[in-house]
Amino acid sequence: MSALEKSMHLGRLPSRPPLPGSGGSQSGAKMRMGPGRKRDFSPVPWSQYFESMEDVEVENETGKDISFANWYIFYKSGSEGPVLLLLHGGGHSALSWAVFTAAIISRVQCRIVALDLRGHGETKVKNFEDLSAETMAKDIGNVVEAMYGDLPPPIMLIGHSMGGAIAVHAAASNLVPNLLGLCMIDVVEGTAMDALNSMQNFLRGRPKTFKSLENAIEWSVKSGQIRNLESARVSMVGQVKQQCEGIASPEGSKSIVEGIIEEEEEDEEGSESVNKRKKEDDMETKKDHPYTWRIELAKTEKYWDGWFRGLSNLFLSCPIPKLLLLAGVDRLDKDLTIGQMQGKFQMQVLPQCGHAVHEDAPDKVAEAVATFLIRHRFAEPIGGFQCVFPGC
Repeated sequence: MSALEKSMHLGRLPSRPPLPGSGGSQSGAKMRMGPGRKRDFSPVPWSQYFESMEDVEVENETGKDISFANWYIFYKSGSEGPVLLLLHGGGHSALSWAVFTAAIISRVQCRIVALDLRGHGETKVKNFEDLSAETMAKDIGNVVEAMYGDLPPPIMLIGHSMGGAIAVHAAASNLVPNLLGLCMIDVVEGTAMDALNSMQNFLRGRPKTFKSLENAIEWSVKSGQIRNLESARVSMVGQVKQQCEGIASPEGSKSIVEGIIEEEEEDEEGSESVNKRKKEDDMETKKDHPYTWRIELAKTEKYWDGWFRGLSNLFLSCPIPKLLLLAGVDRLDKDLTIGQMQGKFQMQVLPQCGHAVHEDAPDKVAEAVATFLIRHRFAEPIGGFQCVFPGC
């Protein structure tokens, strides 16, 4: 298992040009090469996948702090059916669920709420460095209460990696009322705990900065962090931010990703010198304002153990229908193996995926979740969707 697979991972932008064979799980399998390649890595706006981007204010435990409001950002789609509350992995954002959202909405009647967790994405809270399992689980309950009051709709929690762990903690602590079901995506206590020792090495091996969003998107695909180009083009926007003027240092500029050659169309000889000067000016501007990670995951190390220790038993103890989606069966630990044999949860393995299963194979994950919802009569199929029951 590679270091990347072990890792837990833990407004408007220009419209995207059409991708050949675009559509969910297969769109990122191969990247088109040639003079037009540069366009393939351009960022894609969230509005192509979600219907709205909204925020909700959540009070601190001591009440409202007029000096700093806690605003949680979330993206929504759908108007009928149960709410699928989507929680992303460490370092990612709600935008990691973009392509999955389009896929699931076309299969079953449901409402999507994809949340930027504290310290991630566009969410702004006063104590953004507190990423303890207890605090983040309480955040989920507080956001649900702020959004729906005393009459919440039926809710299913779906979380990837760190987000899956937080979903389990929230469910086990009864922090989400009217909870229908629970889904963890590629997070298992045993594998996660084993990976903690190598996590810092993995983080140190990542680029510190990128010269552009396109550069960050290209790196994410070529490094294998996200294997689906379509998802990377919308997801990476939520993972990186542009550094403010005066922040970038000479040392930081040196760490900008090198070696990714952006091919350009041939220019006529008369305009060659002008284009050359323009390119040099653009590069200087980018070096002055490179993109960097929105969150420094290395600084969250003290919370890692709390996210994952005891997770398997917590998951098994939740008295609701449960679904576990994995990139490989080798990820199962002893407790979950026994629980799966006893029929305590439904499991499905989606091979040929990296750790970001819902990004690499959004159609397959949507199919599994839709089948789970229909099997338990939580949602109605649409568009002639036919359930595909897994073999395990």
